[in-house]
Amino acid sequence: MFKFLKGVVAGSGSGPNNLPYNIGEPYSSAWGSWTHSRGTSKDDGSPVSIFSLSGSNANDGHLAAGRNGVKRLRTVRHPNILSFLHSTEAETSDGSTSKVTIYIVTEPVMPLSEKIKELGLEGTQRDEYYAWGLHRIAKAVSFLNNDCKLVHGNVCLASVVVTQTLDWKLHAFDVLSEFDGNSEASTGPMLQYEWLVGAQYKPMEMSKSDWATIRKSPPWSIDSWGLGCLIYELFSGMKLSKTEELRNTASIPKSLLPDYQRLLSSMPSRRLNSSKLAENSEYFQNKLVDTIHFMEILNLKDSVEKDTFFRKLPNLAEQLPRQIVLKKLLPLLASSLEFGSAAAPALTALLKMGSWLSPEEFSSKVLPTIVKLFASNDRAIRVGLLQHIDQYGESLSAQIVDEQVYPHVVTGFSDTSAFLRELTLKSMLVLAPKLSQRTISGSLLKYLSKLQVDEEPAIRTNTTILLGNIASYLNEGTRKRVLINAFTVRALRDTFSPARGAGIMALCATSSTYDVNEVATRILPNIVVLTIDPDSDVRSKAFQAIDQFLQIVKQYHEKTNAGDSTGAASGAIPLPGNALLGWAMSSLTQKGKTSEQTPLASANSSAPLTPVVSSASSVMDSSNIMPVRVSSSEDIADQPAPVSPTSTDGWGELENGLHEEHGSEKDGWDDIEPLEEPKPSPALANIQAAQKRPVSQPKPQGTSLQPKNPVRISKNEDDDLWGSIAAPPPKSTSKPLNLKPNEKVDNDDPWAAIAAPPPTTRAKPLSAGRGRAAKPAAPKLGAQRINRTSSGM
Repeated sequence: MFKFLKGVVAGSGSGPNNLPYNIGEPYSSAWGSWTHSRGTSKDDGSPVSIFSLSGSNANDGHLAAGRNGVKRLRTVRHPNILSFLHSTEAETSDGSTSKVTIYIVTEPVMPLSEKIKELGLEGTQRDEYYAWGLHRIAKAVSFLNNDCKLVHGNVCLASVVVTQTLDWKLHAFDVLSEFDGNSEASTGPMLQYEWLVGAQYKPMEMSKSDWATIRKSPPWSIDSWGLGCLIYELFSGMKLSKTEELRNTASIPKSLLPDYQRLLSSMPSRRLNSSKLAENSEYFQNKLVDTIHFMEILNLKDSVEKDTFFRKLPNLAEQLPRQIVLKKLLPLLASSLEFGSAAAPALTALLKMGSWLSPEEFSSKVLPTIVKLFASNDRAIRVGLLQHIDQYGESLSAQIVDEQVYPHVVTGFSDTSAFLRELTLKSMLVLAPKLSQRTISGSLLKYLSKLQVDEEPAIRTNTTILLGNIASYLNEGTRKRVLINAFTVRALRDTFSPARGAGIMALCATSSTYDVNEVATRILPNIVVLTIDPDSDVRSKAFQAIDQFLQIVKQYHEKTNAGDSTGAASGAIPLPGNALLGWAMSSLTQKGKTSEQTPLASANSSAPLTPVVSSASSVMDSSNIMPVRVSSSEDIADQPAPVSPTSTDGWGELENGLHEEHGSEKDGWDDIEPLEEPKPSPALANIQAAQKRPVSQPKPQGTSLQPKNPVRISKNEDDDLWGSIAAPPPKSTSKPLNLKPNEKVDNDDPWAAIAAPPPTTRAKPLSAGRGRAAKPAAPKLGAQRINRTSSGM
């Protein structure tokens, strides 16, 4: 018989050694004769609770009740009932005596009495927490009484435990039994183990063993009395010692007092049903109960309700008990976001709650959810993540950023929404320091190159500022190949005046990375041009930058005169201005295209900016450009081959050989000379020769095609602008435009776009046009004319 019962309890083995859990320190209190101990799993170390009950022999009544409790706990499942994990029964012998022990393993919980002392809640927060807990227990009792037709028999403070998320759960099922109200003729006890219940917890009919009255009463009559005992112990802070103490209602909240009195009615049939208590009691109508209830049924709410709730949640969370928010609401919120049931505004509440955690807890409870959210296709979620990246970015490890976060963030660079592109750009200020050099050089800089020619002026400006801020994270070779070309060829020639100003600021902030040769030959000449910029702010910054870079050159000059040649290779002189640059534009939609109009009007008329707009304007307006440039014709002849005027890409060409029509450009990272202009006279001679051809309207045609040239070029460049970050320059070279002034026009002529196609015949243009609608019989007409001439002779 003992072996059979042992199998029913699911015990196997001969002792605790076969229990796959380690038993730890016991708690100071537990229900009945049970011992409640802490425990951990031997497999993964996860925490559990272990309840143990010992008896001198297998037929001990306490053991029989304990086996009943194990069976009931395993079969009855409800969110507000303690979760069963494992059980076993072991027999140990010590000489002539033997001891039998039952073990129940459950989710990790703590006695309610000890958790209340640990939390130390007071006032309104205490009442809200008690209301939430009582609401949970009332629903558990209602489930047993109304749905399962079971009677717990001993609901009290000791029969309630608290989980790690501060949920209250009902346990102690040793007395639990079916309600057999249909068999009114039965005279025996309905509760087989009712003797385990303390006299102070028994209602009057149970104390008198009036089972006939109990069977005629509703199924909830006994457990409603127990709920009244729980409420008294909870608010009085003392364990109930005798039934008469229940009449002392001084500590019971006024909103709960009517329900408390109905629970403890002397007539079993008039006692309040626990389901009515949970649904209708005024005491349970508070912010905490409503908030947690909304989160638990979130999937049943529509989008409008969700959006309204989550927008109010950050402020509401500040008014709720902090421990409950962090241990209950925060996990619910993280789970709802992770599985897609929460709206995008929930992210703000999640980050606010996460800010109340320690760094270690934030990394374990919040960061995993955030990392998963980066893979979301919801644009609102992506915007929220990027807007608040400064709140959690520092907590992300370099490996997580490089392998899990950046691959998803990078899609924002190509998004059709300009606002999302700008947010993605700004997020790189936090993420770029955690990226590997391979990711920066092979991916990030390519996207930044495209953003520097973005249609939105604010994005172009902030791209320049970002490059200045992350310059220290680039390796030396990349810095030399990228920075000067990005700041001088593109930023300083941008049609948007704040972008030009940002280019000057970026050059100053990265001044320690340039050697003296670069300062003298590439930086200063470009900045000097901006001293006559139409925008006063740009001019002011240009003069400040000139002073800063001239100081570098002067210090190099002084070192050279002193015989110190170490400064020849580098101009890394500590100067003020190498500080972090601030974003130029705070709102794309407010300061984007509207603020672009005024600078564009003046910038387009500015000579220094025209060479980077299009090839046609570069040559045709050369008469306006030359007085601004300080280089003479002899200097131009001594310089290497200049940059092709048809290119607006100051960052260089690709390593795969694309755009070979710009063969005169060498690797954009090493050899770009943005100040040099092609000799205008041969090019003008080409244009003049083209204009002498029989073209009816050469000027309108050239004017209309002029703005189309940059569009075609930029489209080709956008295919792959950064492929040659570390690649050698392309081997193929093409002759510059000024080397073929008198060549025959063909399809490769870059100026063919502004000239009419050459005529098909040169000998008979006028004769062919003498007759109207000439026909293929032209040779016959010629012969007739010859005949007429000969006859006339």
